[in-house]
Amino acid sequence: MSGPANAAGKVLRTLDALPDHSRLGDLARATDLPKSTVHRILQTMVAEGFVHLDEGAGRYTPGPRLLGLAGRTLGRADAAAGAEPVLQRLQQRTGATVHLAVRSGDEAVYIRKVEGNKPYRMVSRVGMAIPLHCTGIGKAILAGLSNDEVDEFGRRADLVRRTPATITDVEGLLADVAAIRRRGWAIDLEENEVGILCVGAGVRDHTGAVTAALSVSQLKSDQDGIALDALGPMVAAAAAEVSATFGAP
Repeated sequence: MSGPANAAGKVLRTLDALPDHSRLGDLARATDLPKSTVHRILQTMVAEGFVHLDEGAGRYTPGPRLLGLAGRTLGRADAAAGAEPVLQRLQQRTGATVHLAVRSGDEAVYIRKVEGNKPYRMVSRVGMAIPLHCTGIGKAILAGLSNDEVDEFGRRADLVRRTPATITDVEGLLADVAAIRRRGWAIDLEENEVGILCVGAGVRDHTGAVTAALSVSQLKSDQDGIALDALGPMVAAAAAEVSATFGAP
């Protein structure tokens, strides 16, 4: 077989192998394709956002667009093993917008959004990539890493100043992460968007690693908003429930 159908088959074989293999050689062996072919496919998928390349480690992982596609599909099928009821209950308790996101390289990607019943709406959407250093979800994910990993991330990633409150230095990020671990949840005090407050907590997978997080977002000006010190334990408890559905030990 040759032509477009054969080319599409090679791409699909590469995508199918990606969750279990992250290195070029392993992917070539798993797909039974030449390294050069797999490399060309991966280059295209990296350029289009379907695959993320950690150049330092030489590892390929699912990218934001692929995770977003998976999230939209899971949203219809409710295949997140019980996460959806937890998110719905959290939204009902808070009245605010609830998000669930997974890590994708140096970003997180929304795979769930439960809209709040407020007179305002958040601009977020499923499939959107968000930074780790200045969001409730992102900082909750970072808090699940070791200090060395956070330090490496902070020196590697571009800690862009999104608002006047954004943490843009590694030392400040490490201090904030330490506070998150002690407290049990992350707080975004207008660090990603002016006027938006967010509380996030990490979600653990079946290995115990924090690979996702959930959050509740509300306007700073919301007179009916829940105080952050009361919201934090609610978010942390919901994250623990979702972790259990993901098979966390």
